[in-house]
Amino acid sequence: MHPSNIPCITAAKIDCCVLANNHVLDWGYAGLTETLTTLTGAKLKVAGAGRNLRKAEAPAIIDVAGKGRVLVFGFGDKSSGIPWQWGARSNRPGVNLLPDLSEGTVDRVAERISGHKQKGDWVVASLHWGGNWGYEIENAQSEFAHRLIDQAHVDVVHGHSSHHPKGIEIYRGKPILYGCGDFLNDYEGISGYEEFRGDLSLMYFVTMDSATGKLAGLTMTPMQIRRFRLNYARPDDIHWLQQVLDRESRPLGGRIELVDKYRMALSVIA
Repeated sequence: MHPSNIPCITAAKIDCCVLANNHVLDWGYAGLTETLTTLTGAKLKVAGAGRNLRKAEAPAIIDVAGKGRVLVFGFGDKSSGIPWQWGARSNRPGVNLLPDLSEGTVDRVAERISGHKQKGDWVVASLHWGGNWGYEIENAQSEFAHRLIDQAHVDVVHGHSSHHPKGIEIYRGKPILYGCGDFLNDYEGISGYEEFRGDLSLMYFVTMDSATGKLAGLTMTPMQIRRFRLNYARPDDIHWLQQVLDRESRPLGGRIELVDKYRMALSVIA
């Protein structure tokens, strides 16, 4: 995106941009540096990539008035197509790239998180992983997400890379969004994967309970991408998406139900 288009992001009052992905270096290191400069100049928090490894690993810290802080850590995984050469180094810009999804990697992530986390903080692990299409969730991803919650004390696992929403799991009271899909993309008119309805996107509204540290509620508002704009999805499309997400979430212990004509919500299967 050209820097002059940054008002598209600021107008939406977005607080944080996670840059761990397989396109952030499409325009080379100069492009990444320009992106970081532009976002910083617009007072937007950044996570998942940086001018060196220390900055790429650092969380975006968002102060929520009267409710503490949200720490957003961004990670990239090679399964999403990020070249290993794009990994940040001590003296080189790049992505906060995970070496693998092993328990040892979780231990290192846990150490980084504990170095920043304070009492009352909420931690989001934002992961760019997996392929673009398909609903399958690999065992390695599921195990890694569980370990992030168990060992690194992550509160929300925010997965992305797939161009369509995937199943949702609640693990020990914490939400795992394995693939949130694209909120807005430029795939309109490209054929080949129509069955996944990549034109349908979701706004996710997560509410956590400060007393228990667990999920209090998760509602989603379906949208449709048309001509680079977001529109409310049609009732038949909302019903289709609800049915698909319910089908994919049930094996994970979740149920997706319609709340009203514009929203759906996640509940746990007893």
